[in-house]
Amino acid sequence: MMSDLKYSEDHEWLLVNDDGSVTVGISDYAQRQLGDVVYVELPEPGRRVGKDEETAVVESVKAASDVKSPISGTIEAVNEALADEPEKVNADPLGEGWFLKLRPADAAEIETLMDQAAYESFIAGL
Repeated sequence: MMSDLKYSEDHEWLLVNDDGSVTVGISDYAQRQLGDVVYVELPEPGRRVGKDEETAVVESVKAASDVKSPISGTIEAVNEALADEPEKVNADPLGEGWFLKLRPADAAEIETLMDQAAYESFIAGL
């Protein structure tokens, strides 16, 4: 699964689901930079978002950080479990710590994101 992930320069990941929707979360690198996540503010399902638009807020013991949408689309679902268990973002950022599911407005935008190897190279240079 991991090799199917695409990444943005803002450290969000995206996974294309079988139904054509995409799941979005933050990378392991991002959750490590944040430290212990204590609160997640999620967007309303049904909202249309543009590429790089702020969609959620993550608060950690160190800082608050915006989660941006790596592509444009309509929010179909959010991970309600994060309201009660924000620590899932730290424990499993690429799995149970997902933030939202989007219906892409333009699937071609997905191809503009980095694959795993490109992302690892990108964070190595930070």
